[in-house]
Amino acid sequence: MQFLQNIFNLPPIWYTFSILSVLTLFGALGTIMSKNPVHSVIYLIVTFFSISAHYILLNAQFLAAVNIIVYAGAIMVLFLLVIMFLNLKEEADEMKNNKTIVAAVVTALLMGGILILFLRRSDKQTADKLNFSSQTGMVEVLGKSLYGEYILPFELVSVLFLVAMAGAVMLAKREPGERHF
Repeated sequence: MQFLQNIFNLPPIWYTFSILSVLTLFGALGTIMSKNPVHSVIYLIVTFFSISAHYILLNAQFLAAVNIIVYAGAIMVLFLLVIMFLNLKEEADEMKNNKTIVAAVVTALLMGGILILFLRRSDKQTADKLNFSSQTGMVEVLGKSLYGEYILPFELVSVLFLVAMAGAVMLAKREPGERHF
């Protein structure tokens, strides 16, 4: 009974978070369980938009905008273009089997269990309202953090991306009978 009382006493932002979390989980499950690749991409777009809404709840408007522009926009258009060019409908029907459904159900149960665990612990953890900064997710703070204390990991990731792009170009330019490994 105390558990239900805690749920009813939650602030409205928790209800918004819960609805967005369920939408994210259903979008992710729809992505992996859909038999049609185009429908999978549409479910993935729903997932990206709900994740962007989570960013807005966390006061990270810049990350939400970048997520919508880069992932829900450019990357999904690229996915749809590749799916249309490759005509994967026949191959996708053969690839979907019971293992995918079992993996999706197990993942959903684990995520639901984690969500219930966090909801039960919600009354024990409170936010520090006196030390809250409204500038937490803003571009200026993000830039200072990224180019200040996290400059080394940022530069290492950029070198890693450069090496990955060079490797992709080398693999794409190889001759039909040539092997690189």
